[in-house]
Amino acid sequence: MKGKHRVIVSTKRLKYDFELKRNLTIIRGDSATGKTTLVDMIRDYVNNPSGTPVELVCDKNCYVLEGSLWKEQLGGISDSIVFIDEGNEFIRTEEFAGAIQKTDNYYVIVSREALPTLPYSVEEIYGIRTSGKYGTLKQSYHEFYHLYGANTYQREITPEVIITEDSNSGYQFFEQVCRENHLKCESMNGKSNIFHYLNIHKDEKILVIADGAAFGSEMDKVQKLIADRKNVALYLPESFEWLILSSGILKKGIVTAILRTPYDYVESEKYFSWERFFTAILINETKDTYMAYLKRKLNPAYLSDTVKEAIFSQMINIRLDWKTND
Repeated sequence: MKGKHRVIVSTKRLKYDFELKRNLTIIRGDSATGKTTLVDMIRDYVNNPSGTPVELVCDKNCYVLEGSLWKEQLGGISDSIVFIDEGNEFIRTEEFAGAIQKTDNYYVIVSREALPTLPYSVEEIYGIRTSGKYGTLKQSYHEFYHLYGANTYQREITPEVIITEDSNSGYQFFEQVCRENHLKCESMNGKSNIFHYLNIHKDEKILVIADGAAFGSEMDKVQKLIADRKNVALYLPESFEWLILSSGILKKGIVTAILRTPYDYVESEKYFSWERFFTAILINETKDTYMAYLKRKLNPAYLSDTVKEAIFSQMINIRLDWKTND
């Protein structure tokens, strides 16, 4: 399943209207904000479409997954949008994460807690708020809003330290840049270690670079930790591979088209996160060229001054005057 899909769920008194563009969407928020009501309305419609006041409009079938028989239910659902309320403990398990990787559905999960087993994007975590948009119809309109985004805490900073999520090509790129500038660069060997590093190193000017496409489960606690710290900036591109593609160094029309509307190209069954998708695109578009990309070992061609300048031009508010090789 791919593409952007609009879901409209309504009664005479309530209306939800939102779009989904990734396989994983997380709904957060306190009690009485309408999260469970949304799932309840969809369940009512699915169970009794002709006998409920709920109307559901979507180009895909919608279902509610719940209870101890969730695996059996999931086995019969494909090419659909699946809603899950937070009362279902299975959403926190490795078993659930493994099971949905093999499906072609989109999932909308209500959860006030982080879900570290799932690679969801910081841009697909939403709250629900009530708007007066349909007030004249005496209908309460509920809309989704982003809790975070790729630019969250992307403060203007001249870092002393750059930390990256892993030790692959992204780290190798930034480690070389830091070495040229006599800065420290460290790999966290996993996104969960970023919080612990920031909690210990409170006085350094730190730039955190992590894959926004899969950093969603860490975002809440990291955001709370650095909320009042002016010496920490987050840069959360979809992935390092996305950053390269966005820099324009490949100059290919298909790359431009993909970056404009990636949801039209990312098959959810094949790519559980957009990070995997952008890696595959970069590898495919550079194979058999001097720019051939490898995930685990950085091609030295990406360390040329031209490429470095192109990549850093995407990193708004980050000041780093690296040395050139001239």
